[in-house]
Amino acid sequence: MKNLFLLAIILTFGAFQISAQTYFPEKGNWEKKSPEELNLNPEKIQEAIEFAISHESDANPNLKIAHYESAFGREPFGYPIGPMKTRGPATGVIIYKGYVVGQWGDPNRVDLTFSVAKSFLSTTAGLAVEEGLIRSEHDLVYPYMAPIYPYRPERLGMNKADHFEEEDVFELFDTEHNRKITWDHLLRQTSDWEGNLWGKPDWADRPAEGVAQKRARPQNEPGSKYEYNDTRVNVLALALLNIWRKPLPIVLKEKIMDPIGASDTWRWTGYENSFIVMDGQIVQSVSGGSHWGGGMMLSAWDQARFGYLTLRNGNWGGKQLISEEWIKKSKIPTPANPGYGFMNYFLNQDKQQVPAAPETAFLHIGAGTNMIYVDPENDLVIVARWIPNGDKAELVRLVLESIQ
Repeated sequence: MKNLFLLAIILTFGAFQISAQTYFPEKGNWEKKSPEELNLNPEKIQEAIEFAISHESDANPNLKIAHYESAFGREPFGYPIGPMKTRGPATGVIIYKGYVVGQWGDPNRVDLTFSVAKSFLSTTAGLAVEEGLIRSEHDLVYPYMAPIYPYRPERLGMNKADHFEEEDVFELFDTEHNRKITWDHLLRQTSDWEGNLWGKPDWADRPAEGVAQKRARPQNEPGSKYEYNDTRVNVLALALLNIWRKPLPIVLKEKIMDPIGASDTWRWTGYENSFIVMDGQIVQSVSGGSHWGGGMMLSAWDQARFGYLTLRNGNWGGKQLISEEWIKKSKIPTPANPGYGFMNYFLNQDKQQVPAAPETAFLHIGAGTNMIYVDPENDLVIVARWIPNGDKAELVRLVLESIQ
């Protein structure tokens, strides 16, 4: 018994030493070190920064205009229904061994982060598993779901007889196909969920095969086909709201953003029509991206804190905020798309994302391009905002070349 007690003390002390040796920034202050202090090549770091600045996205900074000038604005029902804002300049930070060794642009500026929001969304799913609200990500979603009561203020004072046969509530998983969908299918974007949510049909989002063809084809068996689809991402957000029974931004703030010292400036929003009535309160279901507006608005510093949390396998200052098991599962390749884990973990095992990077590296990516590059092998996090997607790999390569 005495030996077991001593072993426990030794293990605890060892964990404390590891935590004490790893730097975690306090709120509002991230310690900076020169590249030379950490044995980095300063010329290469500067070259990487200049590359990022000179390769800023040429899309219109007014994101509403950029939306309608892109293919998204020409999709069926492609109009934005959530808030958008004019973006800032090319911006980023480089974190090496926990310290800031380079930055550019305006890292304090709060901007849309587009599909990086999906990584925050999948984190709330992992927290639900940890809390026991979801027994397993491989469970069917249908048994967890209650009817959804949408908030429809336009119906106040209307003639009830004109809407007598309309449903007052709706179900997310009430079709034969949708009842076969698991949480894992939603997280990996392989559910092929069928339906319409917040005025956006599943077939209207990025129909690569064409609208008529997509509408005519049978639904793919859940798990068999990967398809990047924001309607289905929003289904996951609403399903998670249904089991947390409180807004997901509150869950994220309490369990992740406050503990990692994120600023008070980030916001996670939904759509103008994505309000429901839950437990007598009007609650907004958030967007998992900004395809139609809304989603996560935050600074590059807050992006870097989240990236640093995933670099440290969900641990921050000795406290396990996201279970190590969930981080590990998030990086398991999706059978239908080996380059993708849980949303929005893009994997580098096939060297497709960043050929110069280790296979163990992964990225949280959103349009813009917004990138959080996470490299456990090199103890490195890079946040880059508003860089063309085709240039992100070169930026990472230049930073990697600075490591001597």
